[in-house]
Amino acid sequence: MLSTKPSAQQPATKSAAPARHWPSWGYALVGVLGGTALIGWHGSRFGNWIIDDAAITFAYARTVAEGHGVALQPGADPSEGFSNPSWFLLLVLGRLIGLFDHGTILGVPDYVLFPKALALICCAGIVLACYYAARKVTRWAGLTALVSGALMAANPSFVIWCFSGLENSLFALAVTWLAVVMFRAAVDERFLDGRTALIAGALAALAALTRPDGLIYVAAYPLVVLLFVDRANLGTSIRSTLLSAAAFAAPVGAYFTWRYLEFGKLLSLPALAKNQELPEFTDLSRSDELLQYVGAPAGIAFAVLVGMVLLRPSRLRAGMIPLLVTLTLAVVAFAVLKPDWMGQQRFATPVWALGALAGTLAAGAVLRHSGVRGRVVLSAGLVVVFILSGNLFAAASEKFREAPTVPTCVVAERWGRIFNAYADIAGVDQGSLLLPDVGGAALTSRLRVVDMAGLTEPRMAEFWADQQWAELNDYVFEEVRPTFVHAHGAWGGSIVADPRFDRDYVEIRSLDKKGVDRVRRDAVPNPLVLEELLAYAKNQVPAIEAAAASAPLGHCGARLRPGELPTVPAR
Repeated sequence: MLSTKPSAQQPATKSAAPARHWPSWGYALVGVLGGTALIGWHGSRFGNWIIDDAAITFAYARTVAEGHGVALQPGADPSEGFSNPSWFLLLVLGRLIGLFDHGTILGVPDYVLFPKALALICCAGIVLACYYAARKVTRWAGLTALVSGALMAANPSFVIWCFSGLENSLFALAVTWLAVVMFRAAVDERFLDGRTALIAGALAALAALTRPDGLIYVAAYPLVVLLFVDRANLGTSIRSTLLSAAAFAAPVGAYFTWRYLEFGKLLSLPALAKNQELPEFTDLSRSDELLQYVGAPAGIAFAVLVGMVLLRPSRLRAGMIPLLVTLTLAVVAFAVLKPDWMGQQRFATPVWALGALAGTLAAGAVLRHSGVRGRVVLSAGLVVVFILSGNLFAAASEKFREAPTVPTCVVAERWGRIFNAYADIAGVDQGSLLLPDVGGAALTSRLRVVDMAGLTEPRMAEFWADQQWAELNDYVFEEVRPTFVHAHGAWGGSIVADPRFDRDYVEIRSLDKKGVDRVRRDAVPNPLVLEELLAYAKNQVPAIEAAAASAPLGHCGARLRPGELPTVPAR
């Protein structure tokens, strides 16, 4: 019989080396970077597209950074034509340090790269928040972050608006971290300590200073305190709630005070012009739009999984309560806002981030506590849900790529540079331009831009808020008397219908419902100049328009500067 013991003549076999395990930070890194990379990849599919409303904030950032005050253009009257102060400040900082609105970086215009890079950083922060939440309740925190990021990456609404140039990514970052801070505190049973209250209040303030509807999140911490309060901790609950409220009120109150002292208004001009009415209970029915967007199977799966977690006492259930409270507030904020014409559920970004986190945590917990058969059934069901929702998402993403909403470059070319050419032909040195899309125009026009929609024009905002169309028309024709006017669609309906429009203005170009360009008659008293304008509009503008419309995901040059002229495509 052979002995397994080493003989005296043979050296003993060395014991196997211990298995090497990745450090915890390695899994965190893979999860966070992987989730962020998926979001960034989907965002890259929309190319250089920046929505024109974002360019309004770009224009204000430029004017402030150049020392001309808070105005749409240098020399314009002061106004707060943006409703995203925290995002605006980041753009101003980027402008001051030379990363924004200066030229190209690695061949990409920085008016595209900088806001999209900020968005990617914010998205990384959101995925990191998912990791920190998961780390409290599971050893698979890195995988949770990766899956949460993948769910956000799959959702076109989340990706489109995070990378639109608007503030959505920063807004979702603030709201997600607010929920995660409360989640971790609830799991650790330290929800009422002062540090948690102060951080929650500060994050709610950041949300409120990023979007007007962010004001709703001041209620997040008090609502969760209300759910946890009992007679024994009543005093501590009151103190913590007051601390949170103070942390919120200090920055938000300071900004509102500055706004009132500077502009005499409590609301920004976009909020005033849109005339958001007080919510009604029936408005909550709009939350059904969110379910339609992701698909009913996904909504049912989410409800079932979260319900199963809430039925079973656990650390996760304690944390899920503040997470769901914040998610509910996000849904309510979406539902009570007026429907947005830009499409793709623009106001739902925090809903998608919180939903991805809550759904992933719930699915992981149910899988861990299920038997083999249960795991197989649940996994198969989730695969079916992902396929069904994935088909909806793929169709929505592709549809948006083909026809993205109002690209900045189309506006800059069509209503900035073309009107510069009109002004040059007419010999207009100090003129003005009235139109409804002002972002790209404000960045490229040498004319004083007047916002027909009232988002950046104080008097117009008041007329829109009160629906005073006769007063608006009087203001346009008797006081503003713009040199050039462009109107299209529903915008400018009362102005175009006013008899003074035909009396005072002559048509340069008209495309029926697509819009009309006009110039004030006394600006072109020479018939030969008018003929030259008409010839330019007929012979060259169509090619310029077609070239801009044919590349909605492209950029429009290294820089956007006042006085630029369009490039006429070669024939």
